[in-house]
Amino acid sequence: MAGGREYSSFQKKLIDRYYDNRDSIMLTKLQELASELYLAESEKKRAKLWERVELAMKQLKVKDTIAAHILERRDPAVLAKNVEDWLKNPPSPAKK
Repeated sequence: MAGGREYSSFQKKLIDRYYDNRDSIMLTKLQELASELYLAESEKKRAKLWERVELAMKQLKVKDTIAAHILERRDPAVLAKNVEDWLKNPPSPAKK
């Protein structure tokens, strides 16, 4: 680990479980962000939420074209529909 950090066996298992479930965590986060976007009252708040959506989609490895479309539209309904689809069939990683 960076900096020579030693983790206990409990901490290692916890870290492993986090990374094993990272896709589920990101999908849940995107669901919450879609809800927050519907309820956001100011443009400043919406802009900040869309930044978080972009970051979550990168962590989920959503294809660049799909992510760009969602961010271009900036429509919570489009985001919610895609998240619903991803819950049924998780996105495949973008090819480099």
